[in-house]
Amino acid sequence: MNPPAPRALIAEDEPLLAAALQLELARAWPTLQIVATVGDGLSAVRQSLALLPDVLFFDIRMPGQSGLDAAVELADAWPTEGTGSRPFPALVFVTAYDQYAVQAFEAQAVDYLLKPVQAARLIKTVHKLQLALMNKAQPAINLEATMAQLRHLLAAPAMSSSGAGATPTPANGTAPLTLIQASSGSQIHMVPVADVLYFEAADKYVRVLTAAREYLIRTPLKELTAQLDTQVFWQIHRSTLVRASAITTVTRDEAGKLHLELAGQAEKLPVSRLYAHLFKAM
Repeated sequence: MNPPAPRALIAEDEPLLAAALQLELARAWPTLQIVATVGDGLSAVRQSLALLPDVLFFDIRMPGQSGLDAAVELADAWPTEGTGSRPFPALVFVTAYDQYAVQAFEAQAVDYLLKPVQAARLIKTVHKLQLALMNKAQPAINLEATMAQLRHLLAAPAMSSSGAGATPTPANGTAPLTLIQASSGSQIHMVPVADVLYFEAADKYVRVLTAAREYLIRTPLKELTAQLDTQVFWQIHRSTLVRASAITTVTRDEAGKLHLELAGQAEKLPVSRLYAHLFKAM
């Protein structure tokens, strides 16, 4: 009995480029089924979870959510237990980045295609994907390998300034931020970073939580991450940075998800799969 034909999803916001990629794939990999083509990162995550394809082609720059951020969100939500579980898809990024950013992909064994996609290069990618699909007998190991690759890409200067790293200084190379100007109602407060327990992205703002109160700032979390000491503040979720010394307990729920409790705080903070490696003892 022949194995089922592999299935793929394409996320590309430029219809002509999406159509061109689909055409080239039909020539290079005739048995591959394109189950969906979407034009933004949010749709890429939603359709991937609904269709559970074997291969993903994600454009890096898409409206609303980048291909890299979409891959991170998808990896965190991917079903790994129960009857609906499947190995995480083989992931290919489609990018117009220059050669320096491409080096980040090459170093992490996540395959990539440069725009416009060239037939000869696509054939090499297809061979890599076919081999990857043959070696997916251990889904948990495959997902952890993907997580490691995504963490490295998030930490690469050419790709993103976010990520939980081990360097003691901010990603921008300057001294760590020590004071934050934050709003509370109609007032501006000068909040020492030493008082902050965690930062959490919320809509257009970032919540700044201290033991005494909550403030709001407009600085994006990625920009803020680049100004903080990454040994002091750990990224535990794409929307959350937490003071490591404030963590009191880490618990795992019935679904296998990790949650943190902080000193003096009733709210439990979820830890995404991407950053679960910070708590290996769990």
